[in-house]
Amino acid sequence: MKNEDQNQLIQELFLLQGVPQRLNSNLDIDVLLEEVVNDVSQTFGCSRLAVFLKDDQTNELVVGADCGGEAKHYIKGERFKIGEYGIVGHVGATGETYYASDVTVDPYYQKGDDLTRSEVCIPLRSHGQLIGVFNAEHKEFDGFSSCRIRLLEALAGHIATAIENARMFQKERMEKERMIKELSEAQRIQQTLFPDQPPDIPRFAVHGLCLPCQEVGGDWYDYIPLQDGRLAIVLADVSGKGMGAALLMSSTRTVLRLIAESGLPPAEVLCRVNRVLVKDFPAAKFVTMVYALLDPKNRSIVFANAGHLPPLFVDSRGAHFLETETGLPLGIRERSFSERKIVMPAGSRLVFYSDGVTEAMNSSLEQYGEARLRDHVANPSASVQSIVNDVRAFNAGCSATDDVTVVMAQTSE
Repeated sequence: MKNEDQNQLIQELFLLQGVPQRLNSNLDIDVLLEEVVNDVSQTFGCSRLAVFLKDDQTNELVVGADCGGEAKHYIKGERFKIGEYGIVGHVGATGETYYASDVTVDPYYQKGDDLTRSEVCIPLRSHGQLIGVFNAEHKEFDGFSSCRIRLLEALAGHIATAIENARMFQKERMEKERMIKELSEAQRIQQTLFPDQPPDIPRFAVHGLCLPCQEVGGDWYDYIPLQDGRLAIVLADVSGKGMGAALLMSSTRTVLRLIAESGLPPAEVLCRVNRVLVKDFPAAKFVTMVYALLDPKNRSIVFANAGHLPPLFVDSRGAHFLETETGLPLGIRERSFSERKIVMPAGSRLVFYSDGVTEAMNSSLEQYGEARLRDHVANPSASVQSIVNDVRAFNAGCSATDDVTVVMAQTSE
């Protein structure tokens, strides 16, 4: 072997040795193919080099990249029917390497460049399936030795792997972008299900806030004005998190609102909602809920509790939790619910909250707990926002693991 041939072979081997790492470091398929055709064209002295990708839907070969200086003639995105266009189409149909040492007499050659004298096409395969064709042309007759063709075939294997990796990455990226878009839309829709402003009701100020730990969540609060001037207040927590919990929350909201408009007592409302959810909810799914009727005429609140955390009441005697006798979560089995009525003197307040408040955890794995909530709410300046801020400060540096929801009803002087 001549020294210059030996040096060329060494250069080609070095290219082949570095190809896998370089190709697989680039997951942008367009940039990847451009790098392939430019590097190989320069190293192997090809007059033209192109990579065609197979479109399985149309059974066509699509130009992915082309390099050849003045000889460049393929247009990116251009399509050719497999089996109908030159040597490239022939290799696409047979799936076998084809070498034309003299294109002027080759039956499959499709004339494209007057300078081309020899051409080799190599199938690109992944998991035994054709995914494209690697095409190289030379301006000399018999420009590709058997050794060089074997090198190009090895190179084609690396290129096929890199193409599949890039496609997989692109598919995963597109799927991730789709999911982010859908979650963003779901979040926007879910936000419309929450009250957009506090209710206007005499002698009371009512405020609420919900912070999902994910894009969407299973917590929900609402205000439902009734025709007789009373206001229904609801705070609920669907088991689970994410999109599934959000869907169940939405369906629960629809059922509750339809039943609540009747103005029935809280225990009866929960009983009827439960009857529907027992039939419709998936197994092992349930909803905890506090449903209250606020009457501004006599400054009273009547509530029923379906397995939810007890409301926190603050008056001149201090802050204390209000328990009820019975009340399993909704959606498990049919049963009755008990009620409790309280009169709210001027300056008193009633706080509803989800377990995302009391179970919030800090870096020492310590929960925020009912005692901290009680002490905070006992402060006359406490508000919905101050409660949320206090919980955030408590678990600073730790990811939230549950939705945080708070509703406060406070009587005016």
